[in-house]
Amino acid sequence: MLPYWREVFRRAFAGDTSTDNLPQIGEQAGLLQVVILLIATALWLAYEVPSMAAHGQTFGKRVMRIRAVPLAADQPLGFARAFGRWTTMGLPTLLWYCAGLGLVLQLVDALSPLFDHPLRQALHDKRVQTVVVEVPISIGSVPSNDRDQPPGDTP
Repeated sequence: MLPYWREVFRRAFAGDTSTDNLPQIGEQAGLLQVVILLIATALWLAYEVPSMAAHGQTFGKRVMRIRAVPLAADQPLGFARAFGRWTTMGLPTLLWYCAGLGLVLQLVDALSPLFDHPLRQALHDKRVQTVVVEVPISIGSVPSNDRDQPPGDTP
């Protein structure tokens, strides 16, 4: 695809809008794009669902100190909820190849908390009845300002 895009950009910078005599895209390029999307989607599924099912957090959520929990109780999501949550936001990746439809669906999902009040749930959270909450900092992880007193008499 590189020769095709090089020529498209060269013409665009030169102000030429014609599409005559553009290099042909190889037959394997389309198949390769589909395979890349399948692999990316499978990797996302393998990363997201098990960690969300067990802990309600991925590595990024741990760093940001947030967690997805069911609306009904503070317990692990479980596989069914984690998978359902992922299918709403992750499965549209397969539709990126269809004129960017998947990207549009994911963008709508990502922006939906801006318009949801009061819980600010994304569409994938609404679908499986979850909400993202802040994880409180545990007392044991907060550094103490108390210094050990030096031995001997205190003035």
